[in-house]
Amino acid sequence: MPNIKSAKKRVLVIEKKNLRNRIHMSELKTTVKKFHGAIDVNDIALAESLLPEVYSVFDECVTKGILHKNNAANKKSALAKRLSDVKSGKVEITIKKDNKTIAAEKAKAAKEARDTARAESKKATEEKRAAVAAAETATKEKKGLFGIGPKKAKEEKPAAKGKEKAAPATKAKAAKEEPKAPAKPKSTPKAPKEGTVAAEEV
Repeated sequence: MPNIKSAKKRVLVIEKKNLRNRIHMSELKTTVKKFHGAIDVNDIALAESLLPEVYSVFDECVTKGILHKNNAANKKSALAKRLSDVKSGKVEITIKKDNKTIAAEKAKAAKEARDTARAESKKATEEKRAAVAAAETATKEKKGLFGIGPKKAKEEKPAAKGKEKAAPATKAKAAKEEPKAPAKPKSTPKAPKEGTVAAEEV
């Protein structure tokens, strides 16, 4: 650290000037970067509108003593030459894509592919459902033609049950009304066959 008062003051002044110079140089760099970015994207109208702004920032740096006037003039002429070459067609601009834009485009394409796949699967399921519904209606119509529809089957079932229940009652009534047959004898002697002699006679 300096010990003399004037040297201490000079340190503070230099710090202020360095800060001011950094502000102006950062502004200059950003404007030049915008200009080159417009040319890289092949947006000539934007580049033409930015050129006077770049010139004014260069001139301000020269007046503040940050840049030498010849250095500023050379840089301005280089920017103007690049713009004129692009306009005249001497230099062809190939649009450059950074990694961020490439990743965004890939993500967009993947999303579109997913959406189309979902739409197709949804359409396929709807078609399957429609086909199943058509088949069911066709089977119902066929059953209706042959008289075996679901409503008739339901109506016939209770009647059949009623008949089955009524049958045992009628059988009991018939058993009561019919007279009982006479009982058969337990055993009857067998008649001897012709040509044989009974055991008693012998």
